[in-house]
Amino acid sequence: MTKTVVLLGGNGYIGRAVTEAWNAKYPDTKFFAVSRSGMNKLNLPNLENVKLDLTNEAEVQEKLPEHFDFIVDLIGGPIADAVESKKQNDDPAHLMQKLSESHGATAMGMIGGLLGPKYFVQTKARLIKELSQSKVPLAYVEPTLVYGNGLSDKMSKMVPLLKIGGLFSAKLKPVEVTKVASDLVASFEAVTHNGLK
Repeated sequence: MTKTVVLLGGNGYIGRAVTEAWNAKYPDTKFFAVSRSGMNKLNLPNLENVKLDLTNEAEVQEKLPEHFDFIVDLIGGPIADAVESKKQNDDPAHLMQKLSESHGATAMGMIGGLLGPKYFVQTKARLIKELSQSKVPLAYVEPTLVYGNGLSDKMSKMVPLLKIGGLFSAKLKPVEVTKVASDLVASFEAVTHNGLK
């Protein structure tokens, strides 16, 4: 039976990697990649791109499938402004939880963070703790700096330095995006106890 996965922020750097890792292991999965643009650099026959404003719950309910098996929150980042951080980190995570509970999802998932500004690391840790209280199991990974697969930003330039630092502390060791993606899929497998078929 075909499983359905909703990826909030599925067109992002990590979202595309998660789609590729999941699809490589479970190619009969149907993916809905939700993004503001509704466009995706991936071209898979089982991938549907959904243009959606996640702050409009009526639109979200209208455009997402009535039932899905898994949902992943891939939105967020280290934003200093408390109001903007709530919009970018808390709100999508809480929406994911609400959708997972109302749409009968088997599991939900997210990316935490072990490296970055203190408020960001604390926000992600708090969200993981909150979501873990849901009746829907939570799959998650907590990487440090994510790099690779063509990403070239300011933080990517720190990878060589952090690789050296990672020899002394796991909290500094950068992680390739393909590993983060495969680890998240493995976390979903672990919380569902029977794979994702």
